[in-house]
Amino acid sequence: MSAFKTLDTLGDDLGDVNGKVALVRVDLNLPMQDGAVTDDTRIRAALPTILELSGKGAKVLLLAHFGRPKGERSSTMSLSMVVGAVEKVLGKEVMFVPEIAGPVVAQSVGILRAGDIAILENTRFWKGEEKNDPELAQAIAANADFYVNDAFSAAHRAHATTEGLARVLPAYAGRSMQAELEALDKALGNPEKPVAAVVGGAKVSSKLEVLKHLVTMVDHLIIGGGMANTFLAAKGVDVGKSLCEHDLTDTANEILAAADASGCTVHLPYDVVVSKEFAANPPSLRTCNVHEVEADEMILDAGPAAAETLGDVLKNCRTLVWNGPLGAFEMAPFDAATVALAKTAAALTAEGSLVSVAGGGDTVAALNHAGAAQDFTYISTAGGAFLEWMEGKELPGVAALSA
Repeated sequence: MSAFKTLDTLGDDLGDVNGKVALVRVDLNLPMQDGAVTDDTRIRAALPTILELSGKGAKVLLLAHFGRPKGERSSTMSLSMVVGAVEKVLGKEVMFVPEIAGPVVAQSVGILRAGDIAILENTRFWKGEEKNDPELAQAIAANADFYVNDAFSAAHRAHATTEGLARVLPAYAGRSMQAELEALDKALGNPEKPVAAVVGGAKVSSKLEVLKHLVTMVDHLIIGGGMANTFLAAKGVDVGKSLCEHDLTDTANEILAAADASGCTVHLPYDVVVSKEFAANPPSLRTCNVHEVEADEMILDAGPAAAETLGDVLKNCRTLVWNGPLGAFEMAPFDAATVALAKTAAALTAEGSLVSVAGGGDTVAALNHAGAAQDFTYISTAGGAFLEWMEGKELPGVAALSA
């Protein structure tokens, strides 16, 4: 990973930032219900950066998108709706500015005192945002002295406020972005070996690029969820009524061959939990060898023996990257393998023998469900950006920060 500038170098580059204007790209794409924010995790992630800049006397202008307004103004997607939630987390008053560039922003900057904070309107109300229009980036930059990107979750998009601004202003990674990049570098950039990856979820098709990249990077690839069924079918196992992409068995075999050539061991479950119906604790529930699945049964989780073996794999590794559950974890008892492996990974991390990095919405939910999330080294809440990083792609918003 190339070096990037952080807030640590701010004083060296710009001197005293008291009274200077910081444009800070954050993630305020928050879940809402009945006009109220239901989860403030993303605000809390940006808190250290905002308070640090405010504490140094900078005038902090927050930039963010909200929903998909497709370049049109929409009252239901205005960032004015999140101001109250941001004020509550920051413990400070926040001004709302209904524009992102031009005289209204200039006027607002004039009203703000050193250390004050404002939220600018939804960047996606302007068509130039998603087109990464250099003129829009210049217009936004005209009211500021420097730019800070603290939204890793949007770093896979080359937009005016994620990539364009870094080209026209002194640019820095915020504290949340910095923590994410350092954690990801430890996980795949420059990891301590042996490295294991857990990749689960419903479909191989959604994670083809991830799997192809990982087999060249890791020592152990643990495949779970519906994806494992496709790989089992590729190896000639009859998976009954299980979720399975039979048209991708050739691709699965190509990935297995690539893993073999790279010296990566692929782990698939050899005992599984099956049922004739997808329901909580169904009467048809049983655990069997993968070769004993009946034609009318579905594989819904890895079995206890497989979970124990996978735990032993982690005990011999130093680094773990995790994306996706091992089974249909939303419903008991099909959460057992995910919970067991998550608890093992958490215990190994807590004792200092494993660096564990996890990401993706389902993954975060599964690790929280297992009570294991707090012991992981780092948990990324970025979905698309985390997956693209796992695919080995360069993220435009990160590349633009390279010093």
